[in-house]
Amino acid sequence: MTNNSVTKDLVLLLVFAAAVLSAPIWLNPIGANYPDLLQKFAIYGIFAIGFNILFGLTGYLSFGHAVFIGVGSYVSLWSFKLLTMNIVPAVMFSVVMAGLFALVIGFISLRRSGIYFSILTLAFAQMSYNLAYSVLTPITNGETGLQLRSIRESAETSLRDGDVRVIDQALGIQEIGVPITNLFGMKMSGYTGFYFCAVLLIIGFLIAQLITRSNFGMMLKAIKSNQNRLNYTGIHTRPYLITAFVISGMYAGLAGSLLAVTDPIAGAERMQWTASGEVVLMTILGGAGTLVGPVLGAGLIKYAEQKVSSWNEGILSNFYSFLPEPLQDVMVGFSALFVGEGWQLTLGLLFMVIVIFLPGGLMEGFRRIARLFGKSDGGQDAENIPETANKSLPQPAE
Repeated sequence: MTNNSVTKDLVLLLVFAAAVLSAPIWLNPIGANYPDLLQKFAIYGIFAIGFNILFGLTGYLSFGHAVFIGVGSYVSLWSFKLLTMNIVPAVMFSVVMAGLFALVIGFISLRRSGIYFSILTLAFAQMSYNLAYSVLTPITNGETGLQLRSIRESAETSLRDGDVRVIDQALGIQEIGVPITNLFGMKMSGYTGFYFCAVLLIIGFLIAQLITRSNFGMMLKAIKSNQNRLNYTGIHTRPYLITAFVISGMYAGLAGSLLAVTDPIAGAERMQWTASGEVVLMTILGGAGTLVGPVLGAGLIKYAEQKVSSWNEGILSNFYSFLPEPLQDVMVGFSALFVGEGWQLTLGLLFMVIVIFLPGGLMEGFRRIARLFGKSDGGQDAENIPETANKSLPQPAE
């Protein structure tokens, strides 16, 4: 890597970090600066960055990454219930357990490629969801999900009536009311919780950046470009794919853990196949194979989910108040189809437009805008990814 590339990567990292940390300021005009939504931006940004390491770099499309979100959430909740409300053990155990699950699932699924790999990961996701929902209810508490309780008052009281938290009890930490997650005393709620997630997002971005620029990352790109050619030259690609799958699963496990940190509840719904499909949309919308694109896609989808779904006819009436009343009624009635409960229709149309006109996602759009201002290579300087990063991915050989 040349000094010029290192400088560009450092500038990209600094700009990204500044944008993330200042998000409460520049997201204020669009009403997206409240802590709960900011936390989701950061958490699902981590999820999308990790998924992009597998899908964007290797071309292997997984429909089972929600499994690792669920594993991270459940492991964190059990850490809170049995050990301590300090989030450090919960996050560490979640990442490790998600990595182990990813190793097992990847070892089996990566025996196949293309659509068969995608179907296998989807099957694992659905099996895991059903296990969490019904079979493993002593561990997952089924459809009710795991929730935190106060420390049990006596040894005779069952675990159902209270949590244990042996580390907190040993340290003499007293609980008042509902237990709250903390980082050595700092409550993980509000903007404090967001900035903790934001720091981890920046670290995750840095790791993904280093992977992308490394020899390992170049090998993953070579697998996506022409896996057959690598096999003919005697290079065994499966270890690289399994490693990428495990790293991607650990990112998802971290995201699942942070969901439990900011909202201490874990349920089987986080493991549904729709959650896996959502991260695919995030990556494609932003730009598969790019560094910043998946984060943008995650932010766009979560904003639509939280804000567009909350718009109603009253808000639309105020928006179209400058129109004559008959025309205002028509516009409100038409626009109401795309907001509120119909927000997914808006998202679907946006996805169609981007796939048709911007196959490389939002990042391709930014590159085109840069060219209009005379910077023909502006987008690629930052990402070093061709415009066709998201076009018809080649199917690797079995």
